[in-house]
Amino acid sequence: MAAPGFSTERTPVLMRLYLSIGLTLSIAPPLMEKFTTVFLHSDPSGMLATILVEMAIGVALGLLARFYFLALETLAASVAMTFGLGNIFGAPIMEAEAAPALSTFITTSALTIVFVTDGHFEIIRALYGSYDAAPILQGPGAGGLLLELTRALSQAHLLALRVCSPFLIFGLIVNLGLGLLSKLTPQIQVYFVASPLVILLGLYAFSLLYADFFTAFSSHFRMALND
Repeated sequence: MAAPGFSTERTPVLMRLYLSIGLTLSIAPPLMEKFTTVFLHSDPSGMLATILVEMAIGVALGLLARFYFLALETLAASVAMTFGLGNIFGAPIMEAEAAPALSTFITTSALTIVFVTDGHFEIIRALYGSYDAAPILQGPGAGGLLLELTRALSQAHLLALRVCSPFLIFGLIVNLGLGLLSKLTPQIQVYFVASPLVILLGLYAFSLLYADFFTAFSSHFRMALND
């Protein structure tokens, strides 16, 4: 219920609950022997503690994947500002707060491509593999989970910065040039006159690179989940 796409407010809570139950039932049979061995030697309080620990690990895995889209949304908002589209807000899709329309378009498109390329199965595979990486009653502990979340957050922002860097560099060069031009011709409102051109050039640059942009994000997202 914390994974990207499933945790959005556009997905009804009841549907998220049904998806969680269905996923639990689908991966439970291969793991039944491990759980049976643990629960046969546990009292009710121990069983409850085990369930809570496994729930915490599942939420952490969902957050690990969601960090990549949160980082992409943050950097995409910066890209929208460099294009001069930061004040044009669109309908929120993944989050409750309104975001620039270009940022919403980028994050929604990235999420769609991840689902189309079966990237969501990588999340399920990571969930199933977590019982081998962190066996029951031998989990990473709170410190280990925080360390993994911190590492994932760092990698997510690095990936988002990597795929958005061409547009950020474009915005830096264009705004630097406009600033110098404004100093040379203070009588002309350079930023006001050049705003349509900046928007047009920014969208044109995005149209040239969008395929590589989404391909790089999708492939690195899958690689990160496999790690």
